[in-house]
Amino acid sequence: MMSSVNSLDILVFGAHPDDAEIGMGGTIAKHSRAGYKIGICDLTFAEMSSNGDIETRKLEAARASEILGLAARTNLGLPDRGLRAEAAVIERITNEIRKFRPRIVFAPYWQDRHPDHVACSHLVQEAIFNAKLRRYIPDTTAHTVEQNYFYFINDVYEAGLIVDVTGCYEQKRQALKAYGTQFEAAAAGNDFVTTPINQGYLERVEMRDRLLGQKRSMEFAEGFVTKLPYPVGIF
Repeated sequence: MMSSVNSLDILVFGAHPDDAEIGMGGTIAKHSRAGYKIGICDLTFAEMSSNGDIETRKLEAARASEILGLAARTNLGLPDRGLRAEAAVIERITNEIRKFRPRIVFAPYWQDRHPDHVACSHLVQEAIFNAKLRRYIPDTTAHTVEQNYFYFINDVYEAGLIVDVTGCYEQKRQALKAYGTQFEAAAAGNDFVTTPINQGYLERVEMRDRLLGQKRSMEFAEGFVTKLPYPVGIF
């Protein structure tokens, strides 16, 4: 996948291709339109998914990346349903941060019904911390991430920050539809099986984004959490 960019404004991590699109596809599209260089790093190829296969998922991710206007997308090829807090795994994620030197990093929220999303959240937090340590992997240049935000995938908690994505929501829809193997309903004649995400899942994502936007009179919004205070100059 594309990865020729030297530096990024924003780097989004997901356990699987489609995680970032579900949680913050509108925010990615909005910032890409504004001229920001944005990349996604998927930790796995989602090879344990009930539908589709690795090669098809690669094509779907590439199509979604094009729709969202990504500057880079990489995949670490770590084992799906096998993400562990091991030194070698954290090192690979740290190297990805040092390679792209993003100002902002996004990761899944640390509570979710899918264990891989939870694991991804914790691994990225470990890697962000290690990335700034000059004596950690000293043959690569240390990098300090300015801000780390967390996005929601399956389970939604109280958002401390929301982004109005009304104007680019169609891009999010199309990016998610690119993952046909995941979200198209099982039907007679195809080789799909019924799963929680091909039974009206995209409609529920859209409903979630509508409800969140309603809190601030926006048609659609995506929510985020930060562990650090959000800095402002004046109100």
